[in-house]
Amino acid sequence: MMRIDLNSDLGESSAARRFDDAAVLAAVSSANVACGFHAGDPRGIRDTCRLAVDRGVVVGAHPGYRDLEGFGRRILDLDLGELTDEVIYQVGAVQALARSVGGEIRYVKPHGGLYNAIAVREDQARAVVRALVELDGGALPLLVLRGSVIERVAQEAGVATITEAFADRGYLPDGTLVPRGQPGALLDPARAVEQAVRIATDRRLIAVDGTTLDIEADTICLHGDSPTAVQLAGEIRGGLERVGVEIRSFV
Repeated sequence: MMRIDLNSDLGESSAARRFDDAAVLAAVSSANVACGFHAGDPRGIRDTCRLAVDRGVVVGAHPGYRDLEGFGRRILDLDLGELTDEVIYQVGAVQALARSVGGEIRYVKPHGGLYNAIAVREDQARAVVRALVELDGGALPLLVLRGSVIERVAQEAGVATITEAFADRGYLPDGTLVPRGQPGALLDPARAVEQAVRIATDRRLIAVDGTTLDIEADTICLHGDSPTAVQLAGEIRGGLERVGVEIRSFV
C-alpha cells in the first residue's frame, strides 16, 4: 500500500483569532505546532498539543521569526546567534507544553519566512541547524524542501531531514513555491486534492506554467490558517484514501 504523511500548521490561534485545530487534526497525521513567535499563545499551543496527543497525531515544533505583525511570513535579517537562541527557545517552549499533556516533540519544521530563507540562505540555515545540534545533539529531524540549502546543511551536521511538498500551494518551474500574493500561489480545494494525489501516487506535480515537475516527498503539507482549512483537510485525506494511499506519520 502507498503511504504518505499529511501535516498541517496548527496552534496558531490566539484571543484575537481562532482556528479549528480539532477539525483539522481529525484528518492529518502530523501537527506543526506554532511556538508563539509568529502566532499562537501558551494556552492555545497547549490545547493543540493536548488535542494532537488525544488523537494520536505526531507533534512537531513550528518555530519562526519573531514577527506577530507579519505572521512570520516576512524574511528578516537577524543576528545569527540571536536566531539560534530564538529557535532553541521556541522549540524548548513547545516541548515543555507538549510534555505537560503527555506528548513529545518529534520533529521541527520552520515556519513561513524562516522556512523560505533557509531554503536558499546558508547563513540562516546554519544558525537553525546549530540550534538543533545544541538543543539535543541534533536528535530532532527537520522538515525541508528537497534540494534546498537547509537539507544539505542539516545532513552535513548529522541532522536527519524529512522532505515535504505542499498540497495547497502553487509551484514555479524551478520547484520553488509561488510567492504569496502572486497569481497561482494558493490552490482551491479541488486543485489541492488533485495535487496531493499526484504527489503521493505519481511523485509529480504541475507547475503554474504547465511544466511537469518530479517531486519526492515524505509528507504533504496543508495550511491550517486558511478559511477552507477544515474542508481542505478532509477532502485531501479522502482523496488520498480513495486512490489507496494510507495516511501515516513519517515518525
